[in-house]
Amino acid sequence: MRAPKILVFDSGLGGLTVHDEILRLRPHAHFLYAADDAAFPYGRLSEDLVVARVMNVIARLAEEFAPDIVVIACNTASTLVLPHLRARWPQLPFVGTVPAIKPAAEKSRSRLITILATPGTVARDYTQALIREHASHCQVNLVGSQSLAAIAEAFMRGIAPEVDELARELAPCFVEQAGARTDTVVLACTHYPLLLPHFIQLAGSKVGWPVEFIDPAPAIARRTDHVLSERGFIHAQSGDHGEGAAFFTSGGAPDDALRAILRRYGLPAIRTGQLAFEAA
Repeated sequence: MRAPKILVFDSGLGGLTVHDEILRLRPHAHFLYAADDAAFPYGRLSEDLVVARVMNVIARLAEEFAPDIVVIACNTASTLVLPHLRARWPQLPFVGTVPAIKPAAEKSRSRLITILATPGTVARDYTQALIREHASHCQVNLVGSQSLAAIAEAFMRGIAPEVDELARELAPCFVEQAGARTDTVVLACTHYPLLLPHFIQLAGSKVGWPVEFIDPAPAIARRTDHVLSERGFIHAQSGDHGEGAAFFTSGGAPDDALRAILRRYGLPAIRTGQLAFEAA
């Protein structure tokens, strides 16, 4: 009957989009949101270093927090590290994040879809396999952005995005071909939904035309809720909300603006812990 302990992990603040959706379904759970900001962004690291890094951070957090479930709210970490995590902790359920290619292909009427991701996710074999499996009947446009994750991270820390820069990053998502237009864009990085209101405005007025942007967070939240139910964690009918804390691996304390945002996400407590990071 106790409330579950849920660990949500990302390289930065993008996983807050996933955390927020899980919180809606499990408001009485105890949450630890972990941002590996000491190593952000993961796209600049080799695949081997990402694996080693994530394994190290999760080992520490699992020992300290003893979660009932771990949500890897990061496409890069999910596609590279999930098999290693499940092998190391076979009794601990892990929920990952992968590009929402299947629902995009099912929703698209024009059969022109775009996957907007980081360059690493675009290039990864895992993404290509999802396209072959679920979107072979569609024309898939892969767009790897070098900047959007950092722009979203800065936005969460109070720095407004430059409209023209966003427009340049978003413009390649819109394709016209044989009288058809892109009608569905997959946001294949958990940071990108943080900028969704800007994307919607730009799509309708500046860089293209209205499209459906697919945020994977609700589906990840439903999967997390389902796994917890399978493990016997029922939904509380009443009572106070659970506890929530945010952890930053850089050891740096968030400023007042970020603290206010974290409180809005149900994360009033702040923990920091210096975790050494070497890029070489």
